[in-house]
Amino acid sequence: MTAEIDVLVLGGAGVDTIVHVPELPVPLADSHMIRPGIVTRAGQSGDFVALGTSALGLRTHHLDLIGDDHEGDLVRRLHRDHGIPLTAVPQPCGTKRAVNLVGPDGRRLSLYDATRWAETDRLPEDTVRDLAAVSRHAHVVITQPCAGALPVLRASGVTISTDLHDWDGADPYHEPFALAADLVFVSAAALPDPEATMRRVSERGRARVVVATDGAEGAYLLADDELTHVPAAEPPAPVVDSNGAGDAFAAAFLHGWLAGEPAQRCARYGAVAGAYACTVPSTRVAAIGPEELLAGTAALDARATPLPGTVSGV
Repeated sequence: MTAEIDVLVLGGAGVDTIVHVPELPVPLADSHMIRPGIVTRAGQSGDFVALGTSALGLRTHHLDLIGDDHEGDLVRRLHRDHGIPLTAVPQPCGTKRAVNLVGPDGRRLSLYDATRWAETDRLPEDTVRDLAAVSRHAHVVITQPCAGALPVLRASGVTISTDLHDWDGADPYHEPFALAADLVFVSAAALPDPEATMRRVSERGRARVVVATDGAEGAYLLADDELTHVPAAEPPAPVVDSNGAGDAFAAAFLHGWLAGEPAQRCARYGAVAGAYACTVPSTRVAAIGPEELLAGTAALDARATPLPGTVSGV
């Protein structure tokens, strides 16, 4: 069957309320005056990956549970405005939502509404199977309904990626995602030993490539049993918010990976896209485009060690 979708994104659709705070942790006080104000907008992990892959020219489709509520309307409008097809499975508990406390340095603390999901949530197997049958790749967000879709995706033969976010390497909730994916992203922030965790994921699961992002320190790439460091890219503007940087990294990596680029090149794409995302205010949604990605990667190549098999890294 001919592929109609390059990247099928499962899960991670929702709404964030952005609150800028004077510092993190928030100082104890009866009240704080918040500037530039409090803003609610659509955009969680799956939304950001879908926006990122679509902006880079990949045919993208998003599948998730969405409520018949104001937050659901915001999610549907976001996808409609950006031309991203969305299959919205009715969610009686309501659309996922969170409050993001954002400090002056761009760091954030996310508070998720745990009433917006249930243990019994499932993505319909027939829907997952039908979409996977016409997809080249599936990116699975670690939200509640998605673990149950992993066996269906595996049986379909589609390649899978996932982002474990701030996994500590031990929480069993993340393991089904880590072990079922061909390409695994994880933040190094909570990992006592990133390399050990990356190798354990690769040895126990199906992952051909594991990436641990480490903020301003760059990232670590495990591919072909070799661990290499990926340099951080220079942000093209002042850093204002780290929200969505990991999702942007994943989207740009997939852009290169699905084009057959070497893993090290894909990781540099990811570094550039992640740095770009840090310059986008948390009250907006925006993703790097192909021209900006290539220009940023060329700048990164110019100041970093050339990639193997190249003259200048280009």
